Amino acid sequence: MEIVNPNAAILTNFEVMTALKNMKNNKKKFGLRNLATITYETVQYLEDTPCKEQSAAGIVQFLQAMKEFNLTKNECLMMVNDPPLSPLHIQLMIEDSDERLTEEQVAKILELAAKLRTTDATTTAEEATADG
Repeated sequence: MEIVNPNAAILTNFEVMTALKNMKNNKKKFGLRNLATITYETVQYLEDTPCKEQSAAGIVQFLQAMKEFNLTKNECLMMVNDPPLSPLHIQLMIEDSDERLTEEQVAKILELAAKLRTTDATTTAEEATADG
């Protein structure tokens, strides 16, 4: 695997987990024993994060809704990877949030983050029930 342009895009934890699972399921052996260990441990870590319950559609919806707040790409990425649970959490993620956001906007972001968590968890549970 070769990195052609390291600054081409930033990836969410969900995208990394999906790519690693696809690589793991692709039964080709790359000749590197350590790669399998790193892949396994990284997937195990990511499965303990909110990205386990996320979906690509849910992330796209969340990012579309976040456009109204004029946040940077990195701030949005942090919110997707670790959806905020409190105003303090938002303050830690968004630089100068007290100057850039009103209390109503903070409440709206928390509402959108909660929706991202619950919608994806509900969708995942419904899909598991339908498959089983």
